[in-house]
Amino acid sequence: MRIIAGHAGGRRLAAPPAGTRPTTDRVREALFSSLDAHVRERHGGWGDVAVLDLFAGSGAVGLEAMSRGARAATLVERDRRCLDVLRRNAAAVDSRARVVAADATAWRPEGGPYDLVYIDPPYALADDQVRALLSSLRAHGAVRPGALVIVERSARSPEPWPDSGWEQLRKRDYGDTALWYGRASRSAVEEA
Repeated sequence: MRIIAGHAGGRRLAAPPAGTRPTTDRVREALFSSLDAHVRERHGGWGDVAVLDLFAGSGAVGLEAMSRGARAATLVERDRRCLDVLRRNAAAVDSRARVVAADATAWRPEGGPYDLVYIDPPYALADDQVRALLSSLRAHGAVRPGALVIVERSARSPEPWPDSGWEQLRKRDYGDTALWYGRASRSAVEEA
């Protein structure tokens, strides 16, 4: 694994231990190709973007955003083995990245609201838990109105969005991996 672009472009990242499922370089390249366009259009560049990376693992997604110029990134991970790797990677890429040792499904969001949220739970995490997590992020004000939220799941998983308050933008499949792009509807964010 490596950082693809930005001030740390080409830097190798330490990999988490066996038993984890890091987002592949191929999927991250496709993800950041679409994110670069989104960030230019909505924010004029990465400089004002705050990123939340849940189930961060190695931190590759949040740290890629920092390398490209995001103003802040919060990386949440509970696995102790991954945390050591995550902390080393954050120190090597951008010391401003904030590493939080917590269970993403129970964590009370802090440091937001966020402009970009990336959620990469274990595929075994139940679909209703993913929907509950999304509802919690919205209810606790972690998602800025119009923020882009991406959920990485198995390509066989159903759409992750709760029944109401979320707008699905698109789904992209990469072999066994799917990226679901969406955002909290403005009215749902304002109600929260």
